[in-house]
Amino acid sequence: MTTFQAFILAIIEGVTEYLPISSTGHMIFASSYFGIQNDDFVKLFQVSIQFGAILAVVFLYWKKFFDFSKFNFYIKLAIAVIPALVLVKVLDDKI
Repeated sequence: MTTFQAFILAIIEGVTEYLPISSTGHMIFASSYFGIQNDDFVKLFQVSIQFGAILAVVFLYWKKFFDFSKFNFYIKLAIAVIPALVLVKVLDDKI
């Protein structure tokens, strides 16, 4: 992976993380376009920059995530996660 390719993947992650589209999917398409999708270092790089983006979101919304006095937020968060967990369990063999 070249510096240019790393820069493009990082830009894709940064732009798509906050949009209602799949940042992972777009990075996979870009790495396939560059022909670097099977490189273990590229996979580690993608996981690392996604982890950084998740940490940025947690940092940005720190007070909201860890305000335990508002139990309603955690109920809504759990309800939002349940469909994804069910789909992963049902479609595990096909994904």
